[in-house]
Amino acid sequence: MANIKSAIKRASLSEERRAHNASLKSDMRTAVKTVEALLNNNDLENAKTAFVTAAKKLDKAATKGLIHKNAAARKKSRLAKRLNVTNA
Repeated sequence: MANIKSAIKRASLSEERRAHNASLKSDMRTAVKTVEALLNNNDLENAKTAFVTAAKKLDKAATKGLIHKNAAARKKSRLAKRLNVTNA
């Protein structure tokens, strides 16, 4: 464990950030899974609104550096593709 005051503060802040990032990442994953579940149940109207929320959370996570921007784009693209295929 850290002995120096600045190192103690660093460890504390790192833990706070880790917990916050984990929460945001979990929310993002949940939003994506919600869209997938709605698509599996052929609930298109709710899937469309859930997709907007999921896309927003993916973009936010990419902006904050939780996931890579290309990973966010890939996930959004795949969800949109499934939504359009199911819709057609």
